[in-house]
Amino acid sequence: LSLSKPIAVTEIIPAKMKLLSLLATAATAAAFVPQQAGPQTTALNAEAGRREFFGKAAGAAAAAAFAAAAPANAVVDYENIAYLGGSSTVDINNANVRVYLKMPGMYPGAAGKIVSNGPYKSVGDVYNIPGMTAEEKNVIKKYESRFVALKPSADYVIDRINNGLYR
Repeated sequence: LSLSKPIAVTEIIPAKMKLLSLLATAATAAAFVPQQAGPQTTALNAEAGRREFFGKAAGAAAAAAFAAAAPANAVVDYENIAYLGGSSTVDINNANVRVYLKMPGMYPGAAGKIVSNGPYKSVGDVYNIPGMTAEEKNVIKKYESRFVALKPSADYVIDRINNGLYR
């Protein structure tokens, strides 16, 4: 490559892709190369084999213990967990459809429409759901004081309609 003219990104990427595919092919081919024949195991060198085995096992255990001590970066606690069905207040943006079973008249009609049409900026937005009947709106009005519209959390929004519980 010459430094006198600018290099286009389109010239670099294909070259790197070719190099990566060549390295991947070489690594794959190396897996199928026959291994060199090692020393034959006899009763005389069985003790050395046992020592080698336990030495490797101890090293692997130490590595596993070190890896297990690494901190987890996952969010363990969701600050609004109580609003997912564990209290009298329900988050309409994150709670599962089954939470509405505790509210007579809500499930399946109004509950299904609420979880299918979110997220909502406010609790009042549920009255604007297309296809909501007057009867469903009356049931929602009955329980409206128990609803909150919190920020949708990707961990819970995905399970609003079906959380995999079938009993």
